[in-house]
Amino acid sequence: MRLATFVDPSLGVDARFGIVRGENVVDVVAAANALQRAVPATSVKIALTSGTHTLEALEELVAAAERAKLSRPVAGVKFLPPIPDPSKFFCVGKNNKKHREELAANKMLTEAPNEPTGFIKLVSTMSGDGDAVVKPNDITTLDYEPELCYVVGKRAHGVKKADAMDYIAGFTLTNDVSAREIQQREVASGSRFWTAKNMPGFAPVGPCILTMDEVTDTDNLWVTCDVNGKRRLRSNTGDYLYKISDVLAHFSRYVVFEPGDLIAMGAPSGVAVGQPNAEELYLQPGDDMMISFEGLMSLRTRIVAPGSASKNNLPVRG
Repeated sequence: MRLATFVDPSLGVDARFGIVRGENVVDVVAAANALQRAVPATSVKIALTSGTHTLEALEELVAAAERAKLSRPVAGVKFLPPIPDPSKFFCVGKNNKKHREELAANKMLTEAPNEPTGFIKLVSTMSGDGDAVVKPNDITTLDYEPELCYVVGKRAHGVKKADAMDYIAGFTLTNDVSAREIQQREVASGSRFWTAKNMPGFAPVGPCILTMDEVTDTDNLWVTCDVNGKRRLRSNTGDYLYKISDVLAHFSRYVVFEPGDLIAMGAPSGVAVGQPNAEELYLQPGDDMMISFEGLMSLRTRIVAPGSASKNNLPVRG
């Protein structure tokens, strides 16, 4: 199942909960009301964290809505971050051997980690599909990091590695947009690059969350990044040094993960900073960036100059 949070401009600006089927989306609350049925869930977070019976009820509702022709084209809606209010957006760092080498070559890695490392992406930095992200005037090395991002389905504390997948409810795409010159300075000063990763809009997420049954193996997904229609990188999630079971077992020893929390698994190799022509690849105003899980879904982000456009006043998907 593909779960989404969206705005339908024909109905106003309120966020709505939908299930995406192909090129159509079913507005769950509107469909339930039209069919005079109970509403199984009113948000993506509730749907993913309240048990299998909720997902089963949603499947039945969507099937009935499709028979009643209550779905609408996705081309007419604007997708928001699927879960806009996780208690935490946790990111795994340095989780790819080749990316570690890229960072080390640019003085952004001062150690060789022998266990999972992480940092926090501020929830307020999340942006949705098609949103504009402002490149500050004084940032010259704006980079992309397309990543696999998991959704925690139930409270996780002291999780054993063998049981970790029981705590994961779904997955999505995220782009850990990064200001590399700031990251380099922060690493040199001994801090964990909070500023470099947490400027407004620097965490595009979505457009949907897929339940785990949508793919055979999330450790064998091809992740790509295209800028202005040209391929920048293609990497497999199997290249992660630590899998989600390692990550959740390691950090939940002390950190409590709540239902709906997001865990991004780290950058692939092939980002701009690691390339010999990096200066030509760093993102600039006017760039149209698309990250994807091949064959599953894509997440678009536009880079703009300060004052050019509000990310909350953009055309709908189409």
